[in-house]
Amino acid sequence: MFKKLIFSLTLLTIGLSAFSQSNDSLAVVKAKWQKNKIAKQVVLYRHHFDQKNLFTANENISFLEIKNTGRKAVFAIGAEEKELITTSNFGLRDTAIAAVNGNFFDVKNGGSVDFVRVNGNTINTNRLDKNNSRARHQEAAIVIENGKISIQKWDGSADWETKLTAENVLLNGPLLTLNNIDETLDTAGFNRLRHPRTCLGMKPNGRVILLTVDGRNENSAGMSLFELTKLMRWLGCTSAINFDGGGSTTLWVNGMPDNGVVNFPTDNKKWDHEGQRKVANVILVKKPARR
Repeated sequence: MFKKLIFSLTLLTIGLSAFSQSNDSLAVVKAKWQKNKIAKQVVLYRHHFDQKNLFTANENISFLEIKNTGRKAVFAIGAEEKELITTSNFGLRDTAIAAVNGNFFDVKNGGSVDFVRVNGNTINTNRLDKNNSRARHQEAAIVIENGKISIQKWDGSADWETKLTAENVLLNGPLLTLNNIDETLDTAGFNRLRHPRTCLGMKPNGRVILLTVDGRNENSAGMSLFELTKLMRWLGCTSAINFDGGGSTTLWVNGMPDNGVVNFPTDNKKWDHEGQRKVANVILVKKPARR
């Protein structure tokens, strides 16, 4: 009798989980996304799930969808070796169409704690832990060649990133999904708890998503990496990688209101567009250089 009860409860739990996931995926697919064409091959999507109707929480999501052709819109990295500046200032300085914050950095001294190469020049190298082992955000990379962006996974070697031939490389992570296979994430607080998130996803049709989820506010709870992985799948991505999040999470689009800041950065603990955190690097979307 007891075993039957446990079995029944297990089936009920599985059923409720599947039902919840189905409702969440439908909420994303059927949402009336606000859509704005920003530039050729660049479209901005926004939606505020304000009825606790995504993962039983309020969630404010903004993302760019970009054709990854390297022609009408190109990807680039903006970075500083030691200085920290806001995502919007990176974008303005580099006359970009848009920008999102990049990888993890040294808040006190500036500069990334992960490998960064820009136009063939190494800007920062990995800072390993006491055991000389990598952090999860050093086990994957954003690689840009001829204005096209891709995700690469660490091959296990000590000098992997230095052997990557692309002129533009930015280590980041954790990697969430690669070629339709989800990565294994542990239950550490960083993965399990809800925070503001920045993410890059790749779709089979050759389009790239640059996404922010706001958090740490009653208007938007933020997401765990497990929830973020599901969201990126529901948006059609077969590969996805997490960026630095929390107070760093910022999506900037040139020419938009509020100085171009689309989401609600949290560094000022207010629900407005003024709370940008200074960062070490960004991913840029730019118009191609005239030849």
